[in-house]
Amino acid sequence: MFNIFKLALRNLRRYLRRTLLTSTLITLGVVAVLLFVSISGSFKSMMIGQITDSMLGHLQVHRKGYLASIDSLPLDRNMKGKQIQVVKETLEENKNVAAYSMRIKLGAMFSNYTETTNIRLNAVNPEQELKTVPMLADRIIKGKKEGLLAKGEILVPELIAKGMNVKINDSIVLVATNKDGSVNGQPFVVRGILEGISGPGGRDGIIHIDDARTLLRMEDKEVSEIAIRLADIQAMDNVFAGLKNKLGPLKNKMDKPVFEVHTWEKLSPFFNIARMIDLMTLFIKIMLVAIVLVSIMNVMIMAVYERINEIGTIAAIGTTPNKILSLFVMEGFLLGLLGTLIGVIISLVAIVTMNISQISFDFGRQKGLLLSPTIGATEVITISVIVIGIAVLASLQPAWKAARMDPITALRHV
Repeated sequence: MFNIFKLALRNLRRYLRRTLLTSTLITLGVVAVLLFVSISGSFKSMMIGQITDSMLGHLQVHRKGYLASIDSLPLDRNMKGKQIQVVKETLEENKNVAAYSMRIKLGAMFSNYTETTNIRLNAVNPEQELKTVPMLADRIIKGKKEGLLAKGEILVPELIAKGMNVKINDSIVLVATNKDGSVNGQPFVVRGILEGISGPGGRDGIIHIDDARTLLRMEDKEVSEIAIRLADIQAMDNVFAGLKNKLGPLKNKMDKPVFEVHTWEKLSPFFNIARMIDLMTLFIKIMLVAIVLVSIMNVMIMAVYERINEIGTIAAIGTTPNKILSLFVMEGFLLGLLGTLIGVIISLVAIVTMNISQISFDFGRQKGLLLSPTIGATEVITISVIVIGIAVLASLQPAWKAARMDPITALRHV
């Protein structure tokens, strides 16, 4: 085997220009894939972080059927005392749960005493909410960020603030209808202006959860949803499965499920963008496979045709077909290995350089976000193995042709 390796290496050196051109093509393919994977992965992680860390959390628990009717913000589908306690105990038992936040979601009329419009409200416990979605405070574009807000204060979405000409410290009134149909109003002071994460259509404001209970005249403690933050988002699928196994079987007196658990992927349309990034990455990998396959096969076919006399000579002196086949397969392997090795080195250097350079970009209303491309060892190894494997497979057909060649016919070839 070592002799075959030396012969293959010598043959590649004999045709140095072709070897370099083929290796360069493979290198470019490897570099393109690794850089795309690292950059797109960085953008995807940043995008997911913006969604989960400033609004949704990683997971959410609702009462069964709430999400299907969430557009109307139904108050009659809130979780109540015992149900809340069951969820709290389940979350506190799970070591992967870093924090959770109780929320009440409601619709209301927003008045600045001269005009009125509708608003969607998230009523939260500020301390819980900041632990669960730590980037929420960064969405406050005007006003104080520390502590999020206090009782009697409201964070107004930017769209409504502009449309109603509302400023910091202005007094406004919220009017809401509770689940029994009675109407109640309550004054609030504008604590800050909140940026809409999903663009200019956002109409979601934030108030204190105790104010929501007063406004809605709730006698019992109720919540619409419980948002969950995990210590590691990579554990999301396992935690999701665990919560479903514990909460899913629980049923009410009518023998119907009580809870439903959802990941952020189910709750946000941005998940479709993440899936598109994964699909683009797959297509790039397929293109790399095609480049390597065509390049190696072309080189090996040309090598066979140009060395027919040489193949006939080594076959005539007793070299077995298996050794001839191994020789050409080894050449393909070395070409793939060389191109992949150089490509990996260039890619890793480029990734380190981009991180040192601290390249920034904008995402929606977020300015100056840093691009931090990273790539795991598993991804590098997987792509390298695929490229080298395809290089070997691409060389099999020409190698088989060379091994099956008749020595007498090959020696007569001009």
